[in-house]
Amino acid sequence: MTDTMRAADGTAGLPVDVAAEGARIAANVSRVVQGKPDVVRLALVVLLAEGHLLVEDVPGTGKTTLAKALAGSIDASVRRIQFTPDLLPSDVTGVAVYDQETRAFEFKPGAVFANVVVADEINRASPKTQSALLECMEERQVTVDGVSYELARPFLVMATQNPVEMEGTYPLPEAQRDRFTARVSMGYPDRESEIAMLDDRGTTDPLVTLQPVADAATVRALVTAVQGLHVSDAIRRYVVALVEATRRSTDLRLGASPRAGLQLLRTARASAALAGRDHVLPDDVQAMAGPVLAHRLLLTADAAAARRTAEQVVAGLLSTVPVLRGR
Repeated sequence: MTDTMRAADGTAGLPVDVAAEGARIAANVSRVVQGKPDVVRLALVVLLAEGHLLVEDVPGTGKTTLAKALAGSIDASVRRIQFTPDLLPSDVTGVAVYDQETRAFEFKPGAVFANVVVADEINRASPKTQSALLECMEERQVTVDGVSYELARPFLVMATQNPVEMEGTYPLPEAQRDRFTARVSMGYPDRESEIAMLDDRGTTDPLVTLQPVADAATVRALVTAVQGLHVSDAIRRYVVALVEATRRSTDLRLGASPRAGLQLLRTARASAALAGRDHVLPDDVQAMAGPVLAHRLLLTADAAAARRTAEQVVAGLLSTVPVLRGR
């Protein structure tokens, strides 16, 4: 086993050290997002798993800062969309405009045509506008007037949202939530981190001075290396067993989809690679199960009345579903 994994895309076959490169990116993001190493690591895992991240918490906890810090750490194209009730789907995907000189329609790309798309306060837009992200998040393309346009790789949507109890928000539909690889809650910083934040940001914004430590080609190479990690048949069966357990749970009226199982395995691969391993362990799957599965699940009325959370249900399943052994 080796910490250095071969990449065939973007680096002309040169070796790429996923753990080392990932540590550099995480350290750079942590210069801005202080006291949240687990949150930063999860964001990096989602990036290397070619997924999308939903960041949910109350205002002022650094949701947008996390998204912009990760985007700023990669020398790639970045676009930010402020979701509002009057935002139109064409503002997101683009629109065909008639050119009087050429007497033909010309496509004007929307904000999703970037490597990193920061969708700020996604649940303040109407469901119609939210649905504009469905195709690009799943198929990495945009179709306008019957013509499909491929999006660049890497392609990451980092969306922030306020809790649905807050005024002026729309709950994300199940189809939208299922396209997010993982959900994370920022939480409040600890006392020392908050004191350091007051000192560091009294006169300057660290985002302004943040410099990229990787580029799009490097990220593509890291993604390719992650995809090459060994996954045993036992690990695959364990992932399926966890997903199936959510569908049988008496606490849930909607379990995890097959897409959830795929995303769980991809994030487990990325987690293992960042740990410097070339194979996936059950620990990798268990560490990713909560962030990847919980936001896709719908509780029964009885479970909700008992104040159970989806995260608690996933934790219970992890303790009951046996870990399969084998290679």
